[in-house]
Amino acid sequence: MDMQPPVQYDPMVEPAENDKKGLAIASLVIGIISLCAWIVPGCNLLLALVGVILGVLGLKSSKKTLSIIGLVLCGLILLLSICYSAGLIISYVSDPEIFSNLYESM
Repeated sequence: MDMQPPVQYDPMVEPAENDKKGLAIASLVIGIISLCAWIVPGCNLLLALVGVILGVLGLKSSKKTLSIIGLVLCGLILLLSICYSAGLIISYVSDPEIFSNLYESM
């Protein structure tokens, strides 16, 4: 009888070399931060753009779900920021006096 030694498997699973799960998590975190501060149009627009870029890069990682959630949040915030900024511009162009009264009342 020919007895072979049992095959030993390494329980440690090595991650892929180019796994970009940090980008997916960063996209989600930036999306949550942007959601909390969406009323600030200038800063928030930049955060949302960075979150979208990180989300797209994070789609190739093992944390694809987090990247998709981050993309959705950042896309929503991007849309809200654009609508908010467009509303401010339209209100200023249509009647600058109403716009100045708005800020005087604050």
